[in-house]
Amino acid sequence: MTTTPDPTTTPSGPRDWRAPAAACTTVLLWASAFVSIRSAGEAYSPGALALGRLLTGSLALGALLLLRREGIPPRAAWPGILKSGLLWFGLYMVLLNWGEQQVDAGTAAMVVNIGPLLIALLGARMLGEALSGRLLTGMAVSFAGAAVVGLSMSGHGRASVLGVVLCLLAAVACALGVVGQKPALQYGSALQITTFGCLVGAVGCLPFAGALVSDVAEAPLSATLNMVYLGLFPTALAFTTWAYALARTTAGRMGATTYAVPALVVLMSWLLLDEVPAPLTVGGGLLCLAGVAVSRLRTRTGLTRKNAAQPVEGSRHGAQRQGTGRS
Repeated sequence: MTTTPDPTTTPSGPRDWRAPAAACTTVLLWASAFVSIRSAGEAYSPGALALGRLLTGSLALGALLLLRREGIPPRAAWPGILKSGLLWFGLYMVLLNWGEQQVDAGTAAMVVNIGPLLIALLGARMLGEALSGRLLTGMAVSFAGAAVVGLSMSGHGRASVLGVVLCLLAAVACALGVVGQKPALQYGSALQITTFGCLVGAVGCLPFAGALVSDVAEAPLSATLNMVYLGLFPTALAFTTWAYALARTTAGRMGATTYAVPALVVLMSWLLLDEVPAPLTVGGGLLCLAGVAVSRLRTRTGLTRKNAAQPVEGSRHGAQRQGTGRS
């Protein structure tokens, strides 16, 4: 049986920049989501905001899926779709929305940013991914930067214990969802896995339908537009580009990439909200970016073929790309 080498581990030849570009798109849009969540959260309850966001994302993704005629993923992809849909699209969004209503943005950023560490550890434990020294070093540097950003942006009031616990649970749900999604990408395309994961999350949030109807009737237009934006871009587009990139690297490396989010949030607040960051905040943001750069560097030996992830563009050809040895 011939094994096709993973493009992310081949030391020679031109590098394919599509996956890094997809990862950058995801990080940029997820950073913008923090601003929109804070704004829409003033008019929408946590569950209603999550449901509205997921319904918007599901409609957009479903329309695109029909246009591309990709169809329903095979049965083998559904365990991962259900895990990521319930834990990441559903539970994580509700917990994050609720947590951000209880604590300031700085505290939320510090607590939620244990997520990449959990992703790397769970990826090593459950997926057999390698934990290189460079990855761990980069994550440590980025985590230190995220802590500095969080401390510099924290308000003077006491952080809510409930808010901290909610953000912690959100990070755990995110990590479990990412690790659950990774195997599903062997059998379906990024668009398929994201579309049905988003739909599963929306179904899981249906108990908040009554609250959503009530909030839509009373919320200002700006808050509703923020909710729609969250569904179209940080959800529909960003989760699809995330899945595309995740299919071409390890969960640990993708998780480390999200450490760039705090730095981008600082920059966006500066440019869009005219909030001039303190020198300590800028320093923390630079640490975040430096850590991401270290964690994304490739070694000569790369990952072992055992841990390499093969990209799959469609469910129809997924089994063929995995080799004839798959039963």
